[in-house]
Amino acid sequence: MESSRIAAQDGLRADARRNRERVLAAARAVFAEHGIDAPMATVARRAGVGVATLYRHFPTRDALVRGAFAQQMDTCVQALTKALAAPDPWQGFQQLIETVCALQREERGFPAAFVAAFPENTSKHAQSRQRAERDFTTLVRRAQASGALRADFHPSDLAVVLLAHCGLVNTLPGDGAASRRLVAYLLQSFRADTANQPLPPPTALALRTLPIAADSPQRKRAPRA
Repeated sequence: MESSRIAAQDGLRADARRNRERVLAAARAVFAEHGIDAPMATVARRAGVGVATLYRHFPTRDALVRGAFAQQMDTCVQALTKALAAPDPWQGFQQLIETVCALQREERGFPAAFVAAFPENTSKHAQSRQRAERDFTTLVRRAQASGALRADFHPSDLAVVLLAHCGLVNTLPGDGAASRRLVAYLLQSFRADTANQPLPPPTALALRTLPIAADSPQRKRAPRA
């Protein structure tokens, strides 16, 4: 067909663009089932394309992971930007937590991809991670200064939230009500007006070290301490 020979604005012909979209949809499904360490060949088979076609569009696993969840990552960036701009810091904080947890619920492969988006192998990625961490810390401080967020909330508590919610979503992938209820419970516990007792010291967890990809083959083989 003539349309298959015409390149779109992204430089891809229609048939190549369809192949790319099939690969991305297959990658999200495979990553949800097997983690982001699933073989690239498995993604290619699910997409109905050859491995060479997959690598032509996504030469590395990192590129495939980022491509598969680009929209979700962009949503996170926009949510953080919107949260910082909110007149009410607590509302911004609440909406950010709800948005990230909704993404976890909708795309079960996203949590591991979210963590993988904070690598240390390039200065560009490291700068993006540092900016996100800095912006979230700023949001936390503002919400605390407003008197709405409990004073002993630590930015690393976001890692705890993501791990807890990820465990629920992986166990009950179709139960949106349970997910929303857990998030509501957590948000209520973060309110300053419910902070009757001090918390234990914060965790040493950070986004870039979260063990969210616990269902990957590599982590399953890891010996227990």
